[in-house]
Amino acid sequence: MLLNLVWIIFKANNQIAKEEACFCSEQLNSLGINVLNAPIGANDNPTNYLFSKHNQLPNLAIVLGGDGTVLGAARSLAIHKIPLLCFNVGGHLGFLTNERILLRKKETWEEIQSGEFKLEKRMMLEAKNYKPTNSDQNLTCLALNDFYFRAYRDEVSPTCILELEVDGEKVDEYRGDGLILATPTGSTAYSMATGGPILHPQIEAIVVNPISPMSLSSRPIVVPPESLLQIKPLGDKTRRVKLWKDGASESILDPGESCVVKRAKHHALMIILKKSPSYYQTITQKLHWAGSFSQNNS
Repeated sequence: MLLNLVWIIFKANNQIAKEEACFCSEQLNSLGINVLNAPIGANDNPTNYLFSKHNQLPNLAIVLGGDGTVLGAARSLAIHKIPLLCFNVGGHLGFLTNERILLRKKETWEEIQSGEFKLEKRMMLEAKNYKPTNSDQNLTCLALNDFYFRAYRDEVSPTCILELEVDGEKVDEYRGDGLILATPTGSTAYSMATGGPILHPQIEAIVVNPISPMSLSSRPIVVPPESLLQIKPLGDKTRRVKLWKDGASESILDPGESCVVKRAKHHALMIILKKSPSYYQTITQKLHWAGSFSQNNS
């Protein structure tokens, strides 16, 4: 891959990530590569700032942080088809990131420049709110992991009632703490924590998973990627529902309004290095299934 310009996007308010971004910049500059740095928070979009500094798309974006930082970068950059190379700097589980030590290995950048990597496409979701009283507020947003709906004000009622339609057909009314709509990438996040299935990231589908439902008959289901899902909050005007994208606050839905979720037009493009563990190694190690491969092979 020819590297003329690289963006480095790092976790905001994290000194370690900032220091690694500076080190990475110096390393790439020494190879004759132009670099721009920008911090990113939960709801930040660094692209406007980066474009103002250099009106050109980068060959790739290096993301330094945890999975939350990667999710924010993917939401901002997927529409521009910018590949992401992600490293776990100050994160926790790190399902979407490479080990930090690879940042400081010269071989990493040699592999990138010689094209010795895989480019993996990750399905994303798009949500659009429909407000019949104010069409100017019909906002569209993206998610790489998931969208979920929960009661807006816990002090009024910690539960909500959500009607789900799939391709125009009413499927269920979920009564409970809320509802998750997850991608295969997001199947190992909040959806997994609430009992949902794990999907390999190369299987394109949408997981529909209730959060603590009041009915034992409400179960997770997996629907085709072409499905159009419409969610409507039910009840009186106090039963407002909050929409979250990848764990970040997005918008409020009132009864009488709706949200349509579907597969996004754009994919997140993830660079997979030669030394990156396989998907099965990652989930085995992160979820501690029967130990780890390193323990089994010792």
